[in-house]
Amino acid sequence: MVPFVPARWLAVVAFGLVLIALPMVFANKFQLSVLILVGLSAIVCVGLNLLVGTAGQISLGHAGFFGIGAYASAVLTGDFGWSGVAAIAAGMAASVVLGVGVGWPILRLRGHYLAMATLGVGVIVYLTLVREIGLTGGPDGRPVAALTLFGRRMQGEFAWYCIVAAVLWVCVWAAENLSSSPWGRSLRAIHGSEHAAAALGIDVHRLKVAVFAASAALASLAGSLYAHAFAFVTPDQAGFLHSVEFVVMIVVGGLGSVFGGVVGAAVIVVLPQVLTALKDYEHLVFGALLIAVVFVMHRGLAPTAVNLWRSRL
Repeated sequence: MVPFVPARWLAVVAFGLVLIALPMVFANKFQLSVLILVGLSAIVCVGLNLLVGTAGQISLGHAGFFGIGAYASAVLTGDFGWSGVAAIAAGMAASVVLGVGVGWPILRLRGHYLAMATLGVGVIVYLTLVREIGLTGGPDGRPVAALTLFGRRMQGEFAWYCIVAAVLWVCVWAAENLSSSPWGRSLRAIHGSEHAAAALGIDVHRLKVAVFAASAALASLAGSLYAHAFAFVTPDQAGFLHSVEFVVMIVVGGLGSVFGGVVGAAVIVVLPQVLTALKDYEHLVFGALLIAVVFVMHRGLAPTAVNLWRSRL
């Protein structure tokens, strides 16, 4: 008798096969660079979707944590001689500490008050990176040392694609595990009604802070990988528009869907590259397509595609 395998695990395995196949189809340096950007954005979106889509909490400052990771790797490896792995871990630890420190008070807020508070966190990080010229290089940014793994310098688009794809697959696998665990069900209960979740014995505030810190850690991880992969960082990586871009990705891909963040990241990163042939009309068409997706597929691309597939079975 063939054992039953949940569809979500088949999807995770299929996703891994797709990641393996992609560099065979898109093999030149530019295409691999775009895939790396998609993967890095998707890592952030996996964590952000747990916070926004699953737990129902908004954040407009996650690019700040991305910037913390990027500059932790740049500064610690360049100025203090740390190894790349240690710098990445330090950036994630700093983001978790900051996430808990600011998340504990601000996650008592709701709606647009919470959005404004998280926006303020992101703005503070951005301004710090711009003003601390001696440490960060200011608005001009600064170079980043190469990452060394197992005694080998990680260089070249293919090597970095493999690293980012592996990290993304692990993040998707972990997020699927979390979503189907009691913690995931508790997060969905919080999204539905915080009062009802509290009545069921769920520590609502502690769980919200925990998922906020976890999503901040993933954003920091992506920022560190970005810094080493492209060997240069600027404060724009921590800017408000970058935070908005992450939110757009999870909305377009599908709130509450682990793969929604991946799909949304792919669309938002790749679509502008495809539309460059339209020249002056690129942004107009890009905006129109996003509006059409939101209106026609209001649940997002990934959930809509899954529902269409199930309806045909």
